Amino acid sequence: MRNATIVAPQPEAVEAGAEVLERGGNAVDAALACAFVQGVVDPQMAGIGGFGSMHVYMPSRGVHEVLEFYARASLKATPDMWVNKIKHQSRDGFGYVLEGNISDIGYLAVCTPGSLKGYETALRDYGTFDWADLIEPAIRHARDGFMIRNHMHWYWTRDQSGDGFANTIDKLRFSSTGKGVYFHDNGTVRNVGDLLINQEMAQTLERIARSGGSDIFYHGEIAEQIADDFKTNGGLIDREDLARYELSRVKPVWGEYRGNRIATSPPPGSGFPMLEFLHIMEQFDVGAMQHSSAEHVRILFEAMKRMTIDKDAHMGDPTYVDVPYEKLLSRKHAEAHARSIKAGEVASVSRLDRSQRDTTHISVIDKHGNAAAMTHTLGSPSGAITEGLGFMYNGTMSRFNPVPGNPGSIAPGKRRPSSAAPTIVFKDGDPSIVIGAPGGSYIAPAVAQCLMNMIDFDMPVLEAVAAPRVIGVSNKIDICNRIRHSVEGELREQGYEVARSPQPYAFAAVHAIRINDGVSKGAADPQRDGMSISVA
Repeated sequence: MRNATIVAPQPEAVEAGAEVLERGGNAVDAALACAFVQGVVDPQMAGIGGFGSMHVYMPSRGVHEVLEFYARASLKATPDMWVNKIKHQSRDGFGYVLEGNISDIGYLAVCTPGSLKGYETALRDYGTFDWADLIEPAIRHARDGFMIRNHMHWYWTRDQSGDGFANTIDKLRFSSTGKGVYFHDNGTVRNVGDLLINQEMAQTLERIARSGGSDIFYHGEIAEQIADDFKTNGGLIDREDLARYELSRVKPVWGEYRGNRIATSPPPGSGFPMLEFLHIMEQFDVGAMQHSSAEHVRILFEAMKRMTIDKDAHMGDPTYVDVPYEKLLSRKHAEAHARSIKAGEVASVSRLDRSQRDTTHISVIDKHGNAAAMTHTLGSPSGAITEGLGFMYNGTMSRFNPVPGNPGSIAPGKRRPSSAAPTIVFKDGDPSIVIGAPGGSYIAPAVAQCLMNMIDFDMPVLEAVAAPRVIGVSNKIDICNRIRHSVEGELREQGYEVARSPQPYAFAAVHAIRINDGVSKGAADPQRDGMSISVA
C-alpha cells in the first residue's frame, strides 16, 4: 500500500482519524479515534450509549473477523411485554410503532449499550494507541464546541410523524441536559453554524479516559449513575444488565460477485441480505443495462423485494433463532429468484398492518493493508440522557418485533436484528473495496448498488457513491430525485407504485474506499456532511 485513507460522514471525525494515521497508528486506531469524535459531533447517530460492529482485516496478524458489540434487550424484557400496545410497522420495515411511542422515546426504549466495550476491546486486540490519547480529540470537541452541520440540523427538524415515530426534536428536548445543549434560552433549536458545546459529555469522556477502559461504564461509578437514573425513570436497564453485557467475535460471511470475493457481517447483521441481493443480480447482465433506466430500476426493485422477504422471514439473533443464511446465499436460491423476475412475476412485501435511520459509519485502510469497516449507531435516539453524563442512549427497543414467536421478537438479553453491513471486497486475494453505510433498512441495497456501480459499470469510487439509487424494501419503488421522470412514468405504466424522494442523494449514505495498484481513494456520500482524507 502506498497510502492510507479514511472516510466518514463527519469532517471533524475524519480529521481525528487521519491524524492518528499520520502519527503511525493503524486502521483500527484511526477508526476508534474517529468513532469517539462521531459520538460528540453527531450525537444522535452514535456514541457511548449506542452499539455496532467492526469488520477487521489485518493480514500480517492473520486476523479477519467481525467484532460485534450490538445492544441487548434488558434481562427483564419479555416476548409479550408490548403485544397489546402495537399500532403498526414502518413502511421500510425498520421499526414498530407502539401506543405512546413507549419503545421509541424515553427510558423504556433503551437497550444495554455496547459501544464502549466494543471500542475498548478493539483497541486492546487490534490497536496500538493509548486509550486516553484516542479519546482526547472527542473530549476537545465536546468541551470547546463544534459547528452544527447541515445534515445534523436537517435530521433534528425533519417530520417523522408520517411513520408514527416520535420526532427527533422532541427527543432533543426530552431531558434537561438536552434542553440546555440543543436549544437556545428562548426554546428554539440551535441552528446550522451555531457552536454546540456539551460540557457534561466532555467530563464523562474525561472520566472514561482516566479510568483506562470500559469498566467504569459497566461495573463502576458510571454504571451506578445509569442504573439509578433508569430506576428513577421507570426504565428496564439496571446494574445486572450492564455488568453482564457481553460482546462477540465472529467470522465474516462470504459471497462472490463476478469474481470478487466479498466478506461482510453475519446475522444479526445485514451483510447476508446484501450478498443475497448481489447473488440475484449476478444472474442478469447488469453492465449492459443503461444505469437508472426503467429496466435497471425494475430488476433492482424486484430483487430487493425478494431479499427483503427472506430477511423479514428469517433475520434474528442466531443465539435465539436459526438463520439459514447459507441456503439464502446459495446459487440455487439466487437462480430461482432470478427466474421469477425474468418471468415477470411481481413479489409482494408484507408488513405488520400498514427512511432514513440513525447510524454512522467509518471505512479505513492503512499503509500496511489493514482495513476496518465500522458501522455504529443509536438505532434511533431515545432522548434519554442521564443528568451529568451528557450522552444520549439508544432507542433500540422499537426495532424488536413486539409480536412473540418471530425471529426478531423480544427476548431477555437478545440482540435485535441490525441493518449494518460493514463490508470488505477482495480481488486476487487483496482488499479492493472497503465500504459501508448508515441508513437502516436501506443499508444493504445501497451498499450493493454501489458495489455494482464499481464492478459492473466500472465507475470511480466517488461516481459510484454519488450515482442515483433506488430502494425496494416495501411494495413501492422508492427513487431519488435524480431518476428521470420519464423512467418513473414508464414504471407506473408497468403497474408499479413509485415514491419519489425530494432528496437528490437519498437512501442510506455510503462511504467507500477503492484500492487500485496499491493506491486508496475514498468517497463520502454527498447526502451527508462527510469527507475522505488520504495520508501518504
